[in-house]
Amino acid sequence: MMHKLTNFKLTSAAIVIAATITTSGCEQKTDTKVEQSVQTAYSTADVEIFLDQTGKELERLNNEGSTIEWIYQNFITDDTAALSAAAAQEYSEAGVKFALAAAKFDQVEVSAEQRRKLNILKQALVLPAPQDPEKSAELATIAAELGGMYGKGSYTNAKGEKLSLGQLSATMAKSRNYEELLDAWQGWRTIGPDMKPLFVREVELANEGAQGLGYPDLGAMWRSNYDMSADEFATELDRLWGQVKPLYDALHCHVRAELGEHYGEDKVPQDEAIPAHLLGNMWAQSWGNVYDLVAPEDADPGYDVTEQLLKHEYSEIDMVKGAENFFTSLGFEQLPESFWQRSLFTKPEDRDVVCHASAWNLDAKDDIRIKMCIQKTGEEFSTIHHELGHNFYQRAYKDQPVYFQGSANDGFHEAIGDTIALSVTPAYLKEIGLIDSIPDESKDIGLLMKMALEKVAFIPFGLLVDQWRWKVFNGEITPENYNTAWWELREKYQGVKAPIARAATDFDPGAKYHVPGNVPYSRYFLAHILQFEFHKSLCEITGNEGSINRCSIYNNKDAGAKLNQVLEMGASQPWQQAHKVITGSEQMDASAILDYFAPLKVWLDQKNQNRQCGF
Repeated sequence: MMHKLTNFKLTSAAIVIAATITTSGCEQKTDTKVEQSVQTAYSTADVEIFLDQTGKELERLNNEGSTIEWIYQNFITDDTAALSAAAAQEYSEAGVKFALAAAKFDQVEVSAEQRRKLNILKQALVLPAPQDPEKSAELATIAAELGGMYGKGSYTNAKGEKLSLGQLSATMAKSRNYEELLDAWQGWRTIGPDMKPLFVREVELANEGAQGLGYPDLGAMWRSNYDMSADEFATELDRLWGQVKPLYDALHCHVRAELGEHYGEDKVPQDEAIPAHLLGNMWAQSWGNVYDLVAPEDADPGYDVTEQLLKHEYSEIDMVKGAENFFTSLGFEQLPESFWQRSLFTKPEDRDVVCHASAWNLDAKDDIRIKMCIQKTGEEFSTIHHELGHNFYQRAYKDQPVYFQGSANDGFHEAIGDTIALSVTPAYLKEIGLIDSIPDESKDIGLLMKMALEKVAFIPFGLLVDQWRWKVFNGEITPENYNTAWWELREKYQGVKAPIARAATDFDPGAKYHVPGNVPYSRYFLAHILQFEFHKSLCEITGNEGSINRCSIYNNKDAGAKLNQVLEMGASQPWQQAHKVITGSEQMDASAILDYFAPLKVWLDQKNQNRQCGF
């Protein structure tokens, strides 16, 4: 995960051109004819002054906000929480003012680069506030309250035990008791009903804010952030999903059959969607925790990275140094000394911190860091490679204007990190001395199954979260149908169903952080498509002639140079151009996933021959 402030935050001092916004941030009552004449009076020179002064303000506020958030997540107190909240409020309020100011130049003839900067500012807001101080304050309060309700959420079971999400998730991952899993699943969703009325009002206010910026609704505003029209973007996601669906359907069929064998077909009917509490994850979004129930026979690759890290006496720092070596082998410069001095690698004993792995850049230049409570496991070793992918991306685009210091689209940043993680293969592990030999290719089915349970299983969930929200934002899904529509989409795309009847008063979408947290979700769908495309294309540069899943780009300077070319572009060009640099095409293509998992698909089709598939 990359930490990035998601809304431009600006003080009114930066808004020097917008005629209808005063230096105090209040809207003036202006006659429409006067407004139109002022707008047509703007010049290219006005735009340049606006962008220049705003850029300076953006740099200051982004750096200050990142520093405050770093302190808060590393030293969690009431005081640091207050500082974080104040910075977020300033960020959001000023972002609205700035988006409005940028819209004043819609009819001015400007260069392509200037237009791109203005559009980025207009589309940067995730939750635009209405142009009314009282409503703006109400929206900020609701957003904070929803986030707090999720963060403080817990479930007290029949034994009187108060259980956190972490504890409930551990049960979901490890338990094989049907009723115990059902209790944990149902228990976490008790946080939802109280969220619903707040969410309904939040949608009303955010839609008003989006309409004030010229969009039909908030969903259209989110979809307009991809260098294509909102409708074209939605169509593109459906096309990509259509490519992946046959692979997903085969995986679903096998997993359902194995779960039916374990729990009984009375609990897992073989002609219906899978009960959502049986897939090892609180949201059934990834299924890696049920690998032991669905694993191929004799698929053990013969090594365990966690055991090898212990055997070779790797420390947490050694794990990070090892991942850094991956990037230097591609031709990237070493991480700065400040990275090692300022990052958080292990959980402190004397204080609470946010342990969720994340990558940071605190000065838009070289102050890059990671924040992790590293566990010495194979999974964490791969995660470190992913996080450093973010850091090297951040450093690569540091010389771009502040407007372009980001990824080509919001899916790229996650995709780059995951692309690197795909190269943590047995061949790579042997080359760095962690294992002694590369397992026979027949052992790949187990490794591919583990990967598919995490990656392929996630793809329809990555699509449907925003499918639901877009329909909520445009009014197609009304509040009384929030929960019903949620489960209709879960069944349609995932073949997953609620294990018990759900009421209209339930609000199960609220049990997923990104809904009350207002985090757009399509980026994760895109990342799961892009990472396999990038991996395949970079492997072709290395001259790889074997299976794509066995390829690692480690130690290949040509692949590193091509990767760096994209990273240095940042957000300066439409994402299609960055995509073309690596893949040779401006259009995304999910067939790379099919190529990667081709051996597994053959195996799944054989296993599913006499099974009833589909949902």
